[in-house]
Amino acid sequence: MVEDPLATATCLQITREVGFDRLLRAEQPGTTACPLPFRADSVRTARDVTRSTLDDWGLSELGDDAALVVSELVTNAVRYARGNRHITLLLMRAAPHVLLAVADPSDEVPTPKEPDFISENGRGLYIVETYSECWGWDCLDGGGKAVWALFHTGS
Repeated sequence: MVEDPLATATCLQITREVGFDRLLRAEQPGTTACPLPFRADSVRTARDVTRSTLDDWGLSELGDDAALVVSELVTNAVRYARGNRHITLLLMRAAPHVLLAVADPSDEVPTPKEPDFISENGRGLYIVETYSECWGWDCLDGGGKAVWALFHTGS
């Protein structure tokens, strides 16, 4: 996939303006935050919340791609972020975009691997990159990170 510098700059500007710490602490209009426990079944909950939220926002056409990306982000958080704290799914509508983020207590930087299409693991961030306009991560003030993906809504 060829990286578009303008899209990357737009993504970085949007995520820096969002302020994940602020969004995770308080409800904002056009934002849904859902705490999730460190369990494998949190992936299903995250998909359901994502689809339901997008339906409520009239953006059901993003549902399948967004649910797939959220599945990968939550799976990575459950797999790599150790501890007894929860993770948080955040969805934010910032027309003409939707931002999906998963915050976890790990300070480990998400690192894409060369996709191995035979293996059962290792394709998560490749899938995130493929289905979203762009993705990245931001450190949280109290430790941990938010890994995010941006989708264009077409409206």
